[in-house]
Amino acid sequence: MDFKDQIKQLGDRIVRLKDSIQTEEATKTALILPFLNTLGYDVFDPHEVSPEFISDIGTKKGEKVDYAILKNGQPIILIECKHHNQSLTLHDNQLLRYFHVTKARFGVLTNGVNYRFYTDLVEPNKMDQKPFLEINLTDMKEVHFEELKKFHKSY
Repeated sequence: MDFKDQIKQLGDRIVRLKDSIQTEEATKTALILPFLNTLGYDVFDPHEVSPEFISDIGTKKGEKVDYAILKNGQPIILIECKHHNQSLTLHDNQLLRYFHVTKARFGVLTNGVNYRFYTDLVEPNKMDQKPFLEINLTDMKEVHFEELKKFHKSY
């Protein structure tokens, strides 16, 4: 099965399961971890996908982003997760804070259905206010498959 088919299958899974998912933790387990797995990451290897990655911000200790994709022990992608029923609009500032204190170059804000991808195109080391890519896994456009493929582990 090719990448496009796997993503379509994931979209079908979301439609089938989302009404029975009651919590943010269940959203992570049923929707987000399968997405990371589809991108080629071993979600059971903490050297590759680190859950609750510590991103201390100044005097605020114990701040944690939901997941960090690691390469050579360093975060390259930060992923902040919300319940699938939550709008992502109110949560990008939380991801911005985490992004600023790590060496990650990409931030992803998701509710398991919608994914917003951020980076620092406007100002170095400062996450842009607007995502450079937004996708809905249940309503994928042709261009989204190619853009999403760039985040596959093999790339």
